[in-house]
Amino acid sequence: VALKRMLNFNVPPVKNSTGEPVWKVLIYDRFGQDIISPLLSVKELRDMGITLHLLLHSDRDAIPDVPAVYFVMPTEENIDRMCQDLRNQLYESYYLNFISAISRSKLEDIANAAIGANAVTQVAKVFDQYLNFITLEDDMFVLCNQNKELVSYRAINRPDITDTEMETIMDTIVDSLFCFFVTLGAIPIIRCSRGTAAEMVAVKLDKKLRENLRDARNSLFTGDTLGAGQFSFQRPLLVLVDRNIDLATPLHHTWTYQALVHDVLDFHLNRVNLEESTGMESSPAGARPKKKNKKSYDLTASDKFWQKHKGSPFPEVAESVQQELESYRAQEDEVKRLKSIMGIEGEDEGAISMLSDNTAKLTSAVSSLPELLEKKRLIDLHTNVATAVLEHIKSRKLDVYFEYEEKIMSKSALDKSLLDMISDPDAGTPEDKMRLFLIYYISSAQAPSEIDLEQYKKALMDAGCNLAPLSYIKQWKAFTKMASAPTSYGNTTPKPLGLFSRVMNTGSQFVMEGVKNLVLKQQNLPVTRILDNLMEMKSNPETDDYRYFDPKMLRGSDSSVPRNKNPFQEAIVFVVGGGNYIEYQNLIDYIK
Repeated sequence: VALKRMLNFNVPPVKNSTGEPVWKVLIYDRFGQDIISPLLSVKELRDMGITLHLLLHSDRDAIPDVPAVYFVMPTEENIDRMCQDLRNQLYESYYLNFISAISRSKLEDIANAAIGANAVTQVAKVFDQYLNFITLEDDMFVLCNQNKELVSYRAINRPDITDTEMETIMDTIVDSLFCFFVTLGAIPIIRCSRGTAAEMVAVKLDKKLRENLRDARNSLFTGDTLGAGQFSFQRPLLVLVDRNIDLATPLHHTWTYQALVHDVLDFHLNRVNLEESTGMESSPAGARPKKKNKKSYDLTASDKFWQKHKGSPFPEVAESVQQELESYRAQEDEVKRLKSIMGIEGEDEGAISMLSDNTAKLTSAVSSLPELLEKKRLIDLHTNVATAVLEHIKSRKLDVYFEYEEKIMSKSALDKSLLDMISDPDAGTPEDKMRLFLIYYISSAQAPSEIDLEQYKKALMDAGCNLAPLSYIKQWKAFTKMASAPTSYGNTTPKPLGLFSRVMNTGSQFVMEGVKNLVLKQQNLPVTRILDNLMEMKSNPETDDYRYFDPKMLRGSDSSVPRNKNPFQEAIVFVVGGGNYIEYQNLIDYIK
């Protein structure tokens, strides 16, 4: 909604206005591009009058009779380039939108350039949009994509980090979270764990929200903000969790569709990039190997199959793709049959419209054609994506890893020694083996003896693993207070339903032999448990000492005792150091 408003020159788009939209150009930087691309397709941009969308730092020609909407970060080089555009008189008028708030001094730089270029009247509006976060789903956002290593787990937990670097990281995170709440139009109540990076974020965010509320004239949370009325009667809870409370989950192999796509394929900002396998036909001896085609697919909110199955266990997904394909084939025959009744061969649509006596029979076929083709496109897309995932599962035995790790994390009996798993040359990449061992190391109540550890290390080395992560986790485990009470993951393990071959019919696209058909049991992960305690106001040693911030309350009472005993209706969970799709899915299942 905020983006559409911005693209409409910062006035809300009128629903039923007839006539053409105002044609305009959109100029963005990489940050702006990342924010817009998961939310608006090129077609949607065109419907809003965007004929051209260009990167700020590309060579752009002057289009003197068109207004330009800029959507960029307020950085030095961006501002310089905008000033250059003004001097070169590239566009008719300029609507400058900053993703994050612009400083007074930079604003003056633009003003000076505008005066110098005699273009003051052409700068129509300057807006701070407070949109410095990327929405990937209706209920999920990430901070950034361009420089995500700046706010990563590693950046925050580096042993040699300086105080100033830490401040910068915290400010970056807080800026994005602040933007998120401005866009939401709500002031949260903040809870966080003590003595962690999450607490630093909480303190800074609380301060920033307070300062904004105190400045009544310029407060971003008054009256006609975008989200007004959305959460008017009840405020959301913001739970800030530190990644260090649970390092096993992000290392864990996954079994649900979306999490698998993210884990094993190249999946960023809702787009998956695949290398097309060129099939089995071998090129003649001595010929150059065929170049692999790269294809990219967008997995979006409008993709019904994705929405329905992104949280399903992989076997179910494979089965559903197959069912969709069969139902589509049945409908496809129907279209062919209708065409043949009328003696129309091939795709000749013109002939169809002439034969009016058959119109009734046909109308239904013609009107359902676009729908059928869209269905076909989605089936092909998911066949390709699921096949790519399946290749990884089979070549790396990911089903075995997933099941084995679940057993370790739930302290169940293991059917095979860990050493055998690591030493098995056919199971998994060195990274898979390292992930498995780290989960074992993190989850074990007491660390393995030095003798055992040496044996494991040797096996890992032989398997080609890099042992650096192990030495980090060793220090981490010795250092964290949590070492006394390892995180519990419930004690349920996935139930195998026998192998797939039974489930999948023989005509299936997916050759599933040998892949375990594992079904997930619902259990709450640590992040979900923490949310549950805080939302429902349950007393629990895990969360009882969480700090409590209410930016609306006057200072002087930093109590950790919540004012209201009512459970919260809405919550936002943010993991400092990075959440993941397993936790996202777990939260969604918990809500259901």
